[in-house]
Amino acid sequence: MSEENTAAGIEPWLREILRCPVTGATLVDAVGPDGQPELHSTDAENPLAYPVRDGIPVLLADEARSLR
Repeated sequence: MSEENTAAGIEPWLREILRCPVTGATLVDAVGPDGQPELHSTDAENPLAYPVRDGIPVLLADEARSLR
């Protein structure tokens, strides 16, 4: 995967502290159905996906989509 298709452009120190604002779960790099970078929550009961726009994670509950 190239950097423009992942959230890997986020600074490593920031990746260590980012958490899902809804569940508090760890977030992992992913690619959405539209091919755009996302961060996916690892919460087993309520997995959510957050968009990454221009290298900036949008961690707003209103912007999240369910992964179920």
